[in-house]
Amino acid sequence: MSLRIVTADERLREAQGKTTMALFGPSGAGKTTLLKTLPAEETVCLDLEAGLKSVQDWRGDSLPIRRFADAVDIACLIGGANPAAQPDEHFSEAHHAHLRGQHPELAARLDAKRIVFVDSITDLTRQAMAWAKTRPEAMSERTGKPDTRGAYGLLAREVIGLLKHLQHAPGRTVIFVGILERITDEMNRTIWQPQMEGGKAARELPGIVDQVMTLGLFSPETGPDGATAWRHDPEKGETRRLVCRSGNPWGLPAKDRSGRLDLTEPADLGALLSKINHASKG
Repeated sequence: MSLRIVTADERLREAQGKTTMALFGPSGAGKTTLLKTLPAEETVCLDLEAGLKSVQDWRGDSLPIRRFADAVDIACLIGGANPAAQPDEHFSEAHHAHLRGQHPELAARLDAKRIVFVDSITDLTRQAMAWAKTRPEAMSERTGKPDTRGAYGLLAREVIGLLKHLQHAPGRTVIFVGILERITDEMNRTIWQPQMEGGKAARELPGIVDQVMTLGLFSPETGPDGATAWRHDPEKGETRRLVCRSGNPWGLPAKDRSGRLDLTEPADLGALLSKINHASKG
């Protein structure tokens, strides 16, 4: 039996050393440029969308990923072995040992990184869908023709498995970046939702990560007490802010499990992580 009691001090040390976060924003909002607010020497960017032009002067390491199978392997190297996985399954001890044996230099480089910036989860699900369509589960046993429902089911299982594996990566902060799209429903109401293939992974993601936030454009206003208030202004706003709390007045995806963040925060991930992990509540 590998079960053991975790002390309060151990739990606190682990909490201060890792955070999982989903960061959404409209295309072109500047999500990728937030890499510049993270310590370059401690951060690796998993580049799934070939979109690092905006941070070409950033001094950190990046790893281009063009196939879902490669994304799974990288997640295994980062997250380590899952003792519950069967030997022939992804993230098993056999899978992990094989990868470290085949790619010792890559494994060592990844071991040195404390922060993993996944850009983007939108493209991760697209790669997963392309992969899922090639699998036997995506073909109807009765007709031999493609089975779209089977492909989406496989996509959901594999993507959620990858996200949860990275969630458990010891001592790592993992930031999943995704596109946020604005939809107008039949009642002419604006709805903001993550752009991801399949609905199940998008629905479960907020329950997997510690923090959910949306990067948006805001305009400053002076409140009744003279303090600065921020108005969500996606068309004309000039200040980028991170929306961090659920139930916000703009209906943007957000969740603060730490309880330490304001309704909006400056667009600085390094400062945000410091506040989440080290600041005293209240």
